[in-house]
Amino acid sequence: MNIGEVAKSSGMSAKMIRHYEETGLIRAAARTGSNYRVYTSRDVQVLRFIQQARHLGFSTRQIAVLLALWEDHSRTSGEVKRLANAHIADLNLRIQELMEMRDTLQHLAAHCKGDSRPDCPILEKMAGETH
Repeated sequence: MNIGEVAKSSGMSAKMIRHYEETGLIRAAARTGSNYRVYTSRDVQVLRFIQQARHLGFSTRQIAVLLALWEDHSRTSGEVKRLANAHIADLNLRIQELMEMRDTLQHLAAHCKGDSRPDCPILEKMAGETH
């Protein structure tokens, strides 16, 4: 398969596939005599794995670890679970931070008159002004 076919099959852009090759997340594709990339169905499976891991919010570094675990048939599921649980903890922290940001903005927006005057508690908060 060429890169366009693999991109379509994996749901990933050709640009991302080349990026993952360049960064070493995936192995470099075989090349034809004309220097075109040639991919296998296994490459598509790896790219789908990466796509799903990205969808779950794993970083590139974490995906590299997950790929290594996936390919290591002597690994324990406990290793994978520890990585997943650490990621869940990170997600929970990010969710909490996002909720605090939302609450702050909701409070500021509720106290902004939104009229023709220049007074704006939203901008004042961002500027560190206190009244």
